[in-house]
Amino acid sequence: MENNSTEQEVSEQAAENTVNNEATAENTAESQPELSLEEKQKEEIAALNDKYLRLFAEFDNYKRRTQKERVELLQTAGKDVIVSLLGVLDDFDRALKATENAADVAAVREGVVLIHHKLKNLLSQKGLKEMESINTVFDTDLHEAITKIPAPSEEHKGKVIDELEKGYTLNDKVIRFAKVVVGS
Repeated sequence: MENNSTEQEVSEQAAENTVNNEATAENTAESQPELSLEEKQKEEIAALNDKYLRLFAEFDNYKRRTQKERVELLQTAGKDVIVSLLGVLDDFDRALKATENAADVAAVREGVVLIHHKLKNLLSQKGLKEMESINTVFDTDLHEAITKIPAPSEEHKGKVIDELEKGYTLNDKVIRFAKVVVGS
């Protein structure tokens, strides 16, 4: 008797499965366009994700490359100036050697003046300019006041009277402020 009831249950389950499979087949046939639309959207999402990941990786590589180039540039930025200053350094070495046996101070001074002139010309070619400060109006963007002294005349009030250290600009940007004495 147990065999009959088991067989009956199996046949009932098989009938239900058949009905369910037919219903699923009908639903699948009816929803086929929705699945294809859904599949298209999934494919589009996958393509956009892939494009996003590739773009993100490319941007990350760009950031790393530019950072590496920036570091290399900073390490070699002064190379051009230093190479051009080597000639002046050689001139100073020759001048020092010449002072060991020199009896004529005027000739040594003339050599040092020539080296100084050569150095100034070289630096001016690289964009360095001296600031003219004496008898100009005190400007905090260009000058650093070391002290104030009474002005010798009314017209010198608020103006630079003396310059203790020259100020310099590199390509019109202040790289060292002039240290000055201001009249008050």
